[in-house]
Amino acid sequence: MIAFADTSVICALLHEQSTTAESEALFAELKSPITISTLVAFEFRQSSRLQNFRFSADRTQGWSARETGRMLAQFDANIAAGAFVHGAVNWPEVHALAEQYSHSHTLKRGHRTLDVLHVATAVHLRAKLFCTVDRLQSELARAVGLKVRPARLRA
Repeated sequence: MIAFADTSVICALLHEQSTTAESEALFAELKSPITISTLVAFEFRQSSRLQNFRFSADRTQGWSARETGRMLAQFDANIAAGAFVHGAVNWPEVHALAEQYSHSHTLKRGHRTLDVLHVATAVHLRAKLFCTVDRLQSELARAVGLKVRPARLRA
């Protein structure tokens, strides 16, 4: 079974937050590597760098350079160890699916561009399980037929 992870659950695995325990339990339970896309990898790295920028401007927000470096190194180590694997994505096909999902669902629920792309990527890769801690994204994933975990989601 292919399990596809979005950026929110990877962040929960690599930076302590309210959904970390559920995310860790899910990944411990799964027997196969977790599939991600190059877009998920880029979004995770970009988000981490942005959090470091926010911290440098206001130490009450974001993450320190040390925490950002630790997270990026751990993410790369997980890829090198085979815990996360990049799915082979045909981006024009993903974009066509994303356009369908945007047309059918965004006006009703207000989905973000990257969330629609991540769900479309999971469907394109024939994933059966979509790993996210984002409530709105999980609703889209369920609407297009994916099983979603972990159970506890953030708003």
